[in-house]
Amino acid sequence: MSNIKPSAAMIAQQQAAKRQGGSQESAQPTGAAPVAGRYGVGVGDQWQPPPVTSIQDTGLNQLAVADLVLKVLYFSGFLTGYQIADIVKLPFNGVIDGVMEFLKREQWAEVKGSGGFGEGTYQYVITGGGVAKAREALERSQYAGPAPVPLATYCKAIQEQHRRTMVTQDMLSNALSHLVISQKIFDKVGPAVNSGRSIFLYGPPGNGKTTISEAVGRVVLGQALYIPYSIDIDGQCVRVFDSVNHETIEIVEDSAPSGATKVRPDARWIKIKRPVIIVGGELTLETLDLVYDPVNKYYEAPFQVKSNGGMFLIDDFGRQQVRPRDLLNRWIVPLEKRVDYLTLANGRKIEVPFDVLIVFSTNLEPRDLVDEAFLRRIRHKIDIFDPTYEEFREIFIRVSKARGLAYDDKILAYLLQEWYIQKNRPLRSVHPRDLIDQMKDISSFLGVPFEMNKEMIDRACEAYFVEL
Repeated sequence: MSNIKPSAAMIAQQQAAKRQGGSQESAQPTGAAPVAGRYGVGVGDQWQPPPVTSIQDTGLNQLAVADLVLKVLYFSGFLTGYQIADIVKLPFNGVIDGVMEFLKREQWAEVKGSGGFGEGTYQYVITGGGVAKAREALERSQYAGPAPVPLATYCKAIQEQHRRTMVTQDMLSNALSHLVISQKIFDKVGPAVNSGRSIFLYGPPGNGKTTISEAVGRVVLGQALYIPYSIDIDGQCVRVFDSVNHETIEIVEDSAPSGATKVRPDARWIKIKRPVIIVGGELTLETLDLVYDPVNKYYEAPFQVKSNGGMFLIDDFGRQQVRPRDLLNRWIVPLEKRVDYLTLANGRKIEVPFDVLIVFSTNLEPRDLVDEAFLRRIRHKIDIFDPTYEEFREIFIRVSKARGLAYDDKILAYLLQEWYIQKNRPLRSVHPRDLIDQMKDISSFLGVPFEMNKEMIDRACEAYFVEL
């Protein structure tokens, strides 16, 4: 091996000349503002839940709402009418006031005081008979939160909010402007997202498959979506909103003219950013169906339902406990029909929309996971390959700037020569970040300046790489 130490730029030029299959230069997005696109007119971000002014508008019967209110009172004790309305997300006037009158007539609740003017300020408490009735309701379900919306209402709302932004080069450049990726990869990602169907990302670990998917999902899919807190299926409650996977958007109310009555959207719906839900090796076939909680006696919606209107990324595909073939079989009908079928504990099948961009990401060889027939069912296959030397250099420069490290091209050339070329080690997009963080940790421990030099590079590489 030659002892001559080429510059990082020389190495990049030599390697680029050796590569085949067209230009592999990194895409340098220009950051143009995205241009929104949507299916239909007056849908997507413009859709709002219709207001609720009566019990009929809820799609629920009064007994179901009364049971929910009794459970809220059972767990909470004294509550005003407005507090009850806030918990179950239904208006007091026109809905909860009638329910409270019903509960008083049945002697299941009574007024114990008032905190102000109007019926909404009355303080309600559950009676002995109400306790018995509440326990009877709790035997069926422990759920005591926002009132659910009927399944049919949910399905219609998802269809009306169906939105697929037609991605342009400028939009994708804006979404990926913080990344350094090959132009070849860049040119494949856009059409794949435009398909709105399924994407299969494969390639060595550490090259940004998950990062690319998440960036596209967060920026390109759109911003706003309304989902219900929960769904009612013939008296069975299914929780949809997930504070871990869903990011809420604060609703700014328009000011109404003086004396005008504000008509607010149905509060049982919450406005969120279009979801990007990521799962990995913990995924099982059971978690892709309705998950029944035998203690609380209600259902949790599966990942793909929580992902409706957004992206569902299955990371580390092939490392799940379930066979890849079985996992792909699970998606055949949803991918082709755009509907999914879920099963209740009693065996009943229900149909829900499948408005999801599903992404499979794997570090394993595709041929080791599934055969060609299965891969044909996935619309777009994208190889996220190793960066070129020039791309690696650009990533190193960006990370150095972000970490406050003075970049030195000669020291990077030393790193490439000694730890990559001589050892025949492949480049990974994640290496610059990890090595610089190693250098920072080492310099902090030794009490020496955080700077690029040969000694620090060697220490970082010795601690980071494992010689196989």
